Amino acid sequence: MGVLQPGVRRALEVETIRYKKTYGILLIYAAALLLLGLLSGDIRELLPGLWTIIINEDTLITDYIQLAGLGPAFVNAAIVTYISIAILYFAKDPPNGYTIVDIGLMSGFALFGKNFVNIWPIILGTWLYARLKREPFSKYAGVALLSTALAPVVSFVGLGGHWASLPAAVLVGVSIGFILPPLSGYTFRIQNGMNLYNMGFACGLVAMLLVPVMNSLGKVPEKVHFWATGYNLFFTCILTLLCVVLIAAGLLFGNRPVWAAWAGYRRLLQTSGRAPEDYLRMFGAAPVLINTGVNGLIAMAYILLTGGDLNGPTLGGILTIMGFSAFGKHARNILPIMAGVLLGGLVMGGQVNTPSLQLAGLFCTTLAPISGYFGWPVGLLAGFLHASVVLHAGIPVAGMNLYNNGFSGGLIAIVLFPVITAVFRRRRPVLQDEDYFEVFEHDEPVTPPPPAEEKHSAESN
Repeated sequence: MGVLQPGVRRALEVETIRYKKTYGILLIYAAALLLLGLLSGDIRELLPGLWTIIINEDTLITDYIQLAGLGPAFVNAAIVTYISIAILYFAKDPPNGYTIVDIGLMSGFALFGKNFVNIWPIILGTWLYARLKREPFSKYAGVALLSTALAPVVSFVGLGGHWASLPAAVLVGVSIGFILPPLSGYTFRIQNGMNLYNMGFACGLVAMLLVPVMNSLGKVPEKVHFWATGYNLFFTCILTLLCVVLIAAGLLFGNRPVWAAWAGYRRLLQTSGRAPEDYLRMFGAAPVLINTGVNGLIAMAYILLTGGDLNGPTLGGILTIMGFSAFGKHARNILPIMAGVLLGGLVMGGQVNTPSLQLAGLFCTTLAPISGYFGWPVGLLAGFLHASVVLHAGIPVAGMNLYNNGFSGGLIAIVLFPVITAVFRRRRPVLQDEDYFEVFEHDEPVTPPPPAEEKHSAESN
């Protein structure tokens, strides 16, 4: 472990309390979503729109903006965000980089698939698992939130088909929440930290079991496609403002000199992103804020430059990238993956702006650690493969897994990591040895090693 200069060390010591204010900042973010929702349409359409969201089956792709309007979609996102913050806070979950991940995913996917009703049975199931294990719920609170990737299953069982049953929906949701903690802990190890959306892979495995069972019982999910268009200018202005504010806050209001904040960001860019890498604990708030703003601009630019649409699903993807800017993603490791998806789309027919490939171009960044760990050529390859795999991996799960790109990314990571490690580096691949839950149970800041030392450590693994 390298020794930091006294000035830098003092800056880090000041920032040991930086994430104590995390919940306050997240509450402001939720309030902004609520305000945007209240000001985006006729207030009289708000309750009917929210009711439309609640009674919908929510399978992929269900854009709440197209389904119910701007106002209800963002109010739902705000409510889900407030619920998520409350669960993490009252569970006494130590605020860290993964807290930001949780909120980024929950708020983003609350624009297309999660609502403030269908998430509860799954959360309850995880709480019951913690009770059974006689462990604090804080250990599993984040997992409980991310497990709501299967919230469409709850909505579908409760509302879809001729034998829809709300009690059955609750039972299925509780069962999902109960089994995902041990399953996600296992899948985390076998992916070797190369797929940031580990829960997406775990949820995909569960969905592959549930969907055939539902089909055999005559409950077949229908394909849906709600995809809003015509909001590019509106959301470009909002996202640009948000990202610029984040970058400025990191440079000017991070309790560090501007040069120190920028130096911290440059050092962050040298990391591989291999999970678990909590940038908030490693570098402090200032570099993370800069990273979040930069990544948000990159993600938005990708959609606009490829002729895509800024709407509920793509905003969900952008917010997810921004959330993971505190936990593994940065410009150097996401750009090769995104370029690979773009190349794959061009090779497959040139329709890079289809909804599926737009989402793939954003959520493919789940494989950012592959690019950061093995280099940009392998990242380009991973993105190229992802462009094809993601279009077919969702078929067996019938739109029930909102983190479908995480499922596809897990398949690619499981194949690429051992092959590249064994063939090109001539080393025996080993499973990730970190505990999926233990790494988030404390909030002590971690002093990152110098880039040269980190690179040496990566090569020795």
